[in-house]
Amino acid sequence: MIIKSFEDIVAWQKAKVLTLLIYKKFGSCRDFGFRDQIYRASVSIMNNIAEGFERNGNKEFRNFLYIAKGSSGEVRSMLTLALDLRYINLDEFNEMHNLSIEISKLLSGFIKKL
Repeated sequence: MIIKSFEDIVAWQKAKVLTLLIYKKFGSCRDFGFRDQIYRASVSIMNNIAEGFERNGNKEFRNFLYIAKGSSGEVRSMLTLALDLRYINLDEFNEMHNLSIEISKLLSGFIKKL
């Protein structure tokens, strides 16, 4: 498959889904510091994939993918905290956590191909 835009990248598509889930779930969270941090981390995944793609160089793209992968780990860490704080239930945790793991694996594979 030829990737013509960052929107064609499966990891970006899944990161968008994860971001939308996080925004919907934590929109009414009154812990503003927590909410803003998990928002930033989730948006960082998709934005770093997009920015790296637009740089038009594999070395720079790879660096941005590593940043996106790090942000995916940050989201997982925040989700664990959210579960412990009872901001989310176990089903919500599993859905978002599993998606973030899938994104990390996709990014790892993409990094290796570059």
